[in-house]
Amino acid sequence: MKLARFADGSPEIFRTLQGEGPSLGCPAVFLRLSLCNLHCTWCDTPFTWNWEGTPWPHQDDRKYAKADHILTLSSSEINQALTEASRPGDRLVITGGEPLLQQEELCELLASRTKNLTEVEVETNGTQRPSEELDPSITQYNVSPKLANSGNKEDLRINDQALTFFAQSPKAFFKFVITQPDDLIEVLALQKRFRIPSSRLLLMPEGRTPEELAKNRHWLAATCLEHNFRLTDRLHVQIWGDERGR
Repeated sequence: MKLARFADGSPEIFRTLQGEGPSLGCPAVFLRLSLCNLHCTWCDTPFTWNWEGTPWPHQDDRKYAKADHILTLSSSEINQALTEASRPGDRLVITGGEPLLQQEELCELLASRTKNLTEVEVETNGTQRPSEELDPSITQYNVSPKLANSGNKEDLRINDQALTFFAQSPKAFFKFVITQPDDLIEVLALQKRFRIPSSRLLLMPEGRTPEELAKNRHWLAATCLEHNFRLTDRLHVQIWGDERGR
């Protein structure tokens, strides 16, 4: 399995509080996988996909050496690291990159995971439908379909089959990154198109610093009240800033 790795070469596996979505504030162990099929201009983990020699733009204007940022480990090696990092009752949050690009490996990993991690969340961009083999092992999907503000073309970021699956799954919650009021037009169109229940739809301000988040939070809260959506912040950014491993 291909993981993101820290500067010291260790896999990006760490214990923290879930910072976004319906499980915000819950103790969790994060497993960050590498590789992504989208290329969001504001992505906060460009080191999982924005390799040297690629054409994709990003607001940081930096490219990463692929060999320096990917670590390949076996399921047994990952599970050993998860066991060491976790405590009983922690959630496992599998993030990326796009985790569902490595579904076969995830099935193997989750079949033998530590008993500390009974709840399993997958954070996904919603372009990959989970396999029948993987789905029973997942407790919660945190689906974040990308809007036009991401810089991705619509035919790349919207997969009807996958989003229909998630909209019909009671385990899936939809989290939309909002940069400006006009983004709501797209959100409402996607909600109608895929019949996403308002109770499972969350809006989150875009931002990689507390100051950037604050710019959008107040008007976004009013929007959530108007449409019966849920508001989610980025708790980890509020506490630790843009620090990796948090």
